[in-house]
Amino acid sequence: MIVIHPTAKVSPLADIEDSVRGTRIEIGEHTVVDSFVKFKPAGGLGDVVIGAWCVLNSGCVVYTGNGLRIGNHVAVAANCTFAPVNHAYRDRDRLIRAQGFMPSKGGIVIEDDVWIGANCVLLDGAILRRGCVIGAGAIVRGEIAAYSVNAGQPLRVVGHRQ
Repeated sequence: MIVIHPTAKVSPLADIEDSVRGTRIEIGEHTVVDSFVKFKPAGGLGDVVIGAWCVLNSGCVVYTGNGLRIGNHVAVAANCTFAPVNHAYRDRDRLIRAQGFMPSKGGIVIEDDVWIGANCVLLDGAILRRGCVIGAGAIVRGEIAAYSVNAGQPLRVVGHRQ
């Protein structure tokens, strides 16, 4: 099921595939989905729920897998991949594509006011806490702490060389 809020702006060049397994894809109010963004139900029964006032820029790929929850006011730069699913591969006597998928690590959770730089990959189990910044080209597979101000400490940007 695909649910797009009436105030959301989805480019006619975006591709949102509907699930044959009942996965829900929901795009919140005032959210912008740019050209060439691809939503692909694959590898699980998780829903994709995107909050209000978000932006997914051109070239992003969103797999449903074990689920993706994006809060409000999240900015995603171009060409990011959200992959909340992993192929099983341990049985060497079977083709990887015949082995199905690994158990869920909880999907991907992105809290409010997060900025994800260009060309990032977020994997199953990634949790981005409120206000964090993910530098361009980063691979995220665990939890990233919320932004907090520590007197005299520079802002830590995950994936960025300082």
